[in-house]
Amino acid sequence: MSPLRFVCATIYTSVLALASTESHQPSSKIHDRPVTTFSIVGRDPENGDLGVAVQSKFFAVGAVVPWAKAGVGAVATQAWTNTTYGPKGLELLENGLTAQQALDQLIANDDGRSERQVGIIDASGNIANYTGDECLEWAGARRGKNYTAQGNLLTGEAVVEAMGIAFEKTEGELAEKLMAALIAGQKKGGDRRGQQAAALLVVGEGDGADDFNDRYINLRVDDHKQPIKELRRLLKIRLSMR
Repeated sequence: MSPLRFVCATIYTSVLALASTESHQPSSKIHDRPVTTFSIVGRDPENGDLGVAVQSKFFAVGAVVPWAKAGVGAVATQAWTNTTYGPKGLELLENGLTAQQALDQLIANDDGRSERQVGIIDASGNIANYTGDECLEWAGARRGKNYTAQGNLLTGEAVVEAMGIAFEKTEGELAEKLMAALIAGQKKGGDRRGQQAAALLVVGEGDGADDFNDRYINLRVDDHKQPIKELRRLLKIRLSMR
């Protein structure tokens, strides 16, 4: 064997050994802890836009909670998050199920449903939400026309109540309504543990970059002392680009 091949083989063997050792270590994945958070899922009846806004004391919450597809629906999956609820929920909606029918199927097939929290809206504006019995207190939701606001480990019910009122009263497009809801929820105490990350996702038919996708607004603040304030700043920049 040539010296070069010997070195390559040695490195390869070392990598395999390291991978084998690491595979037996205790898991440290971030999803081993609950996504205690507050979120709102909404729809604009004027243009059909769908979206999700979320804030949590959880790093990069925007990579976990919000899911949406233009003309189909939007999903927020949180608490001891089952991330499959996002793509599976959208698939069920795209196959013709209503928000409630999709939710019923998701939780029926999940042994961990008592620890899940979910909010869903379909393209027709039908709403469904679910809070498992073992979600951390305070946990619950408020639904209204074209939205559902939900949260767990909150300072109290006033958080989701304020979110709903803000969504209903705010003028403007969907992104502005969702943003206003986050701000209102935080003013009432939000996540009991504090703030860290926030995200805003809005989709619409033909709204994506050069029509190659449906993401009209896709903003994330992964780690910040005031993530909602930073998210609002980013949203202003995005809306100014129209």
